[in-house]
Amino acid sequence: MPTRTRQTPSDLRLVSGLPAIEPIVLTTHAEPFDDPEWFFEPKYDGFRGILYSSRKGCEIRSRRDFQFDRFNELCRRITAVLGPRDFILDGEVVALNRQGKPVFRDLLRGQGFLAFAAFDLLWLDGTDMRQQPLVDRKKGLNELLPEDTAPLYKILTLDEHGRALFSAIKKMDLEGIVAKRKTDPYAPATEWYKIKNAGYTQGEGRVDLFRPRERRRAERVTE
Repeated sequence: MPTRTRQTPSDLRLVSGLPAIEPIVLTTHAEPFDDPEWFFEPKYDGFRGILYSSRKGCEIRSRRDFQFDRFNELCRRITAVLGPRDFILDGEVVALNRQGKPVFRDLLRGQGFLAFAAFDLLWLDGTDMRQQPLVDRKKGLNELLPEDTAPLYKILTLDEHGRALFSAIKKMDLEGIVAKRKTDPYAPATEWYKIKNAGYTQGEGRVDLFRPRERRRAERVTE
């Protein structure tokens, strides 16, 4: 399990010197849908993380502001790819098998090839991009990462056809898909829909790793 440290928002000081980001929380949606005003992406099974990188340093923090100390080497490899630029990315830390598929159990065991799968660009070289519509942030991400690299790549984004993507991810045994409106800013009120693959085989026996151990123990007693 990754080593992580926790700070409250009031005393959070990022190594990078960049502003702390409040991540968008996914909302569960029952069924896949098609809509030309929406983007659809595969939901990779990993640790959701905000990647902060600047000339001062690099770190990956969870959506609850834990710092993933275990991924410092991944940060080093990412900054070696992009150089001394200031950026903030939202994405997933994943462990890839030889076929390039995320395997959550390998991530827990420290196995597989660690990579950061980015799906949003929130800050670039002094520009706060959160109020820009998603479609413009995606363009910025494509310009920042014109080609995928071993430690850092872009998550596939499909325009309009959510049902087709959902059918494909079921065949690939992925966790699900995420639906995002193209015109939305990156803000706490923005809704991103998570549509789960009920047949996902790695979903069995999962536990929320970020709940306090005492709470998990109490819940097992009452189950």
